[in-house]
Amino acid sequence: MTFDRRRFLAAGAATAALSLVPQAAMATGIDTADLTPLTGNVARIGLAERARRLDRAQALMAAHGLAAIVIEPGASLVYFTGIEWHRSERLTLAIIPARGQPVIVTPFFEEPSVRQTLGIAADLRVWQEDADPIALAADALRGMGAGSGTIGIEETVRFFASDGLARAGFRLASANPVVRGCRMHKSPAEIALMQAATDVTIAAYRWTYPRIRERMTPANVGALMTAATVRLGGAPEFALILLGAAAALPHGSREAQRVREGEVVLMDCGCTVDGYQSDISRTFVPGRAPDAVRRVWDEVAHGQQVALAAAQVGAPAGSVDDAVRAYYTPLGYGPRYALPGLSHRTGHGIGLDGHEPVNLVHGETTRLEPGMCFSNEPGLYLPGSFGVRLEDCFHMAEAGPQWFSMPPVSIERPFG
Repeated sequence: MTFDRRRFLAAGAATAALSLVPQAAMATGIDTADLTPLTGNVARIGLAERARRLDRAQALMAAHGLAAIVIEPGASLVYFTGIEWHRSERLTLAIIPARGQPVIVTPFFEEPSVRQTLGIAADLRVWQEDADPIALAADALRGMGAGSGTIGIEETVRFFASDGLARAGFRLASANPVVRGCRMHKSPAEIALMQAATDVTIAAYRWTYPRIRERMTPANVGALMTAATVRLGGAPEFALILLGAAAALPHGSREAQRVREGEVVLMDCGCTVDGYQSDISRTFVPGRAPDAVRRVWDEVAHGQQVALAAAQVGAPAGSVDDAVRAYYTPLGYGPRYALPGLSHRTGHGIGLDGHEPVNLVHGETTRLEPGMCFSNEPGLYLPGSFGVRLEDCFHMAEAGPQWFSMPPVSIERPFG
C-alpha cells in the first residue's frame, strides 16, 4: 500500500508517524557501513527503450483515432521523454504526434534544465514570461497536422491546460487508451528495475528488523529503514510505521506510538530505482505474538496466496479482490469493505507511480495480461485492537503471476 505523503500531510495527520526524508535519516548518524550498495550494475532506461515506447504510443494513437497526445510533468512525461520536471503555474508540456517527432513546450529560462533529463529526440519550443504557452502548444499541434484531428489528453493534465486547448478550437478526448496501453504493460527492462527496487527494500528490512528496540517511535524505526535504503542504492519513497492499535488504521494515526513487546509493528516501505517503485509491507510482534494476532496474521498470509492463485492471465482484475473476500467472509470479516475486515482494495497497479491503473478491486473488468504489475495486500484491520498487512508485489508473466518478493512464511520470520 504505497503511502500518499502529500494527501496525508494535507489532512493534517501527525508527521511523527512517518520517516520520509532521507536527509533526516542520514543526519541521525546511523551507521550503515556494513551494507553494500545493490544497484551499481542496474541497467537504466535508455534511448532504445524510449524509442519503442514512442512507436507503441503512435501505433495506439492510429488505432484509436488520435492525432496527438498531450502530457504534463509527472510519471507519464518521464516514461515517454525522460524529462524529470515539476508542475507549476508556468506550463511545460510534451506533445507526441501520431506521426513525427515530439514537441516539448517549456518556459525560455527553463529550457537548459529541461534538456538535462531529455531522453529522446524532440523539438523544444520556448515561451517568454509575457507569452501564452497554450498558443504555442496550439501552433505546434497545427504544425504537425493535428489541427483537425482529436487530441488525447493524459488523465492528470490540469484543467486550465486542457480547457485552453479546447478554447483554441481543438477536439479533445482521453489519452488513456494510449498512455495506459503503454504504461500498464511493463517491459523486461522495467520489470528488472522494479526487481532491483524490491531487492533494496527487502535488504533494508532485513537490516532494520534486528535493530528495532523497545520504546522506539515510528520516526526512529523509519530513520533506520531510510538510512539502509540510501546505503543500498535506492531512493527512499516512503516509510510508514504503525504500532499497536494504530496498525488498524491503514494510512496512519495521530496518536503517539512506541514499540512495545507483545504489540504489533506494521511497516509499509518502498523505494525507487531509476524511478521504478517497490512497495512491501510486513507485520510482526517483538517478543511473543498474542494468539489473536497470530491467527489474523495466518489468515492474511493465506489471503495473499488466494489472491495470487486468482491472478491468472485473462481473469478480470476485480476477480482477485472477489476471491479474497470469498475467503475472508466465512471467517467473520466484512462483509465487503466493512470492519473488522479488509477495508481497502486487495491491490493496485505499480510502476513509475506507486499507484497506477488498474486496481485489484471489486468490479474492475480489465483483464490481466502479461507485463501488468500489482501489489498484493489483503490486510485485515480490527479497530481499537490491531491490524495486519502483508504486502508483496507481483508481475504477470505468460505462465501466470510471479512474485517480486516472496511473502513471509511465519510471524516469527517476517523477512525470511
